[in-house]
Amino acid sequence: MTRKIWMFDTTLRDGEQVPGAKLNLYEKLEVAQQLKKLKVDIIEAGFPSSSAGDFNAVKEIAMKIGNTDDTIITALARAVKTDIDAVYNSVKYAEKPLIHIVLGASDIHVEKKFGKSKSQILDLGVDAVKYAKTFLPNVQYSTEDASRSDFEYLWATIEAVVKAGATIINVPDTVGYAEPEEFGELIFKINDRLKNLNDKVFLSVHCHNDLGMATANTLAAIKNGADKVECTINGIGERAGNAALEEVVMAINTRSSVYNAYTNINTKEIMNTSRLVSSLMGLDVQVNKAITGDNAFAHSSGIHQDGLLKARDAYEIISPTEVGLDDMELVLTARSGRHAVKNALESLGFNEMTNMQF
Repeated sequence: MTRKIWMFDTTLRDGEQVPGAKLNLYEKLEVAQQLKKLKVDIIEAGFPSSSAGDFNAVKEIAMKIGNTDDTIITALARAVKTDIDAVYNSVKYAEKPLIHIVLGASDIHVEKKFGKSKSQILDLGVDAVKYAKTFLPNVQYSTEDASRSDFEYLWATIEAVVKAGATIINVPDTVGYAEPEEFGELIFKINDRLKNLNDKVFLSVHCHNDLGMATANTLAAIKNGADKVECTINGIGERAGNAALEEVVMAINTRSSVYNAYTNINTKEIMNTSRLVSSLMGLDVQVNKAITGDNAFAHSSGIHQDGLLKARDAYEIISPTEVGLDDMELVLTARSGRHAVKNALESLGFNEMTNMQF
């Protein structure tokens, strides 16, 4: 049975952590409105406790974008009451608000970042979830740096926060350390235990791209039971970025028989969303980037051009129109053949000339 994968977009939170990518209130609202048109399920609108400006932006998005029940609005909190207060007081205006709490789970984070014991960190997480549940019924808990955590401690944390009331468990590959096979195995093990513990709790992943495997790790997680994935537009985010929403979505669409899943994403809005985020944040998309790069649907090799003109599926697995483009682009270069030149002349209206011998 095909299952839905929930798409959580963190362009306005993790994506905005890119140096120099700061958006003002009106730009954030514009991006959020476009994300709604794209039909993402959950928009992470920011980190309210970080500044008054971010708090106000999250509040405005909750009021103006989250005013219908088709989009969940959330924001990030550390496992402290003041952060949770800030999230609640900013997202509560949405029809469907969600509190998102993050706390480290790896030995590196527990011992070196926080300087506490594992039991102390576990108790902090449980207390944070219990506190958040006094405000809203839906709480997401992220086990930061999960991919480098001791599995039994990671599971003990997940079990404890689920019993405390967490409705979504998010498993981040915070520093892009995981590789697809091992990350898939991790998600499989957690999913197996989680569904036995409480089958109503969603399992989510959040993958970074430090080793270039964010999309691959996200897709491996979907294969192994993840219900929800966290992504950004164009893959922007801390350091090397996050899993790119457009890559994950189009992989699911194109290889649906492999993933046995679907999303609610309106793929025809992908290019509009990509261009808006790129323009407002001042972050160019690399030309050879999958799906949204300028060259993603451009062909210059004569062999490829000839094959495409004979049969599109010879070299095209996704139609450009699926992601909101007009058509493929055949670029005339020194490597182009007669077939491509003839096609270019015909497209310019020189039909009589194309009867000449090429």
